[in-house]
Amino acid sequence: MPMVADPARRQASYDDVLRAPEHTLAEVLNGDLYTSPRPAGPHAEAASVLGMDLGGAFHRGRGGPGGWIILFEPELHLARDILVPDLAGWLRSRLPAVPPTPFLDLAPDWACEVVSPGSERIDRERKLPIYAREHVSHVWLVDPLERMIEVYRFDGDGYRLVVTRGGTDIVRLEPFGAMELELEALWPTPTTDSR
Repeated sequence: MPMVADPARRQASYDDVLRAPEHTLAEVLNGDLYTSPRPAGPHAEAASVLGMDLGGAFHRGRGGPGGWIILFEPELHLARDILVPDLAGWLRSRLPAVPPTPFLDLAPDWACEVVSPGSERIDRERKLPIYAREHVSHVWLVDPLERMIEVYRFDGDGYRLVVTRGGTDIVRLEPFGAMELELEALWPTPTTDSR
């Protein structure tokens, strides 16, 4: 479960991120340090499958138009905030190649947060406003337990919900409408008892 530092203490910095315990994800959002454990299986599965589907078509141009750089858990330094979205994408016209640095300071064109019961509030209330401040064109919120995806588009003042889809839908979602996504592949596979 994400934890926030005492609000009375100093503004968190990159040094705090570097000192975070191993095997945790550390972010600085509006001056507060948030740490969370590595994601559980359903979260990791949704992010991995989505990254493979979009990465093949848009990052590598296999079965899709290419033209993007899609990264899994990139560390973003945006003003004083340090965010780690589950996935992020940049149009190659803005980011022709991935820099050799450990983080990027160029806001993505698309960000995807896979929400969990412990992260949903932070993703919605802390991270979305930062993405809006940085004019990230699209943000997806994927909830593998509820089996749904929300697509938001930046409209100049903030985000507007474009569509919510889920279950077994096969969809085309902006900004990646050039290909269909089978949402069922993102959701946890029910386990069967083999006893």
